[in-house]
Amino acid sequence: MFQSKKNNKTKGNQGEEIACKLLVDKGYTIHTRNYFFGKVEIDIIAEFQGIIVFIEVKSRSLDYLVEPALAVNIKKQKSIIKAADGYLREKGIDLESRFDIITVTWLDKQKTEVQHIEDAFYAFM
Repeated sequence: MFQSKKNNKTKGNQGEEIACKLLVDKGYTIHTRNYFFGKVEIDIIAEFQGIIVFIEVKSRSLDYLVEPALAVNIKKQKSIIKAADGYLREKGIDLESRFDIITVTWLDKQKTEVQHIEDAFYAFM
């Protein structure tokens, strides 16, 4: 079991690297990675065309039973929104923001399928 958790963490880190490369290739500027607000982590915070984008990255193997984006449930969304608000206040940023999800599905040890879901969820205040 320890090996499995270690493998999951490694795949998660690799998934975040893949996500960052995708974002940079699309013209995003990465502000920070692995931002913590209390116990809540935002995987990637980037900027694109004057919009601050908070990105949750989900990495899964092909045989995983649940679609990766579905792992970002309402509870997780609320946590990310709260952390995003903390980040914006802490940095004094007054820009439009949005919440994206990037899924990385491992097809085998080397190949991945990547999906970028823009405006995956919204902050209703």
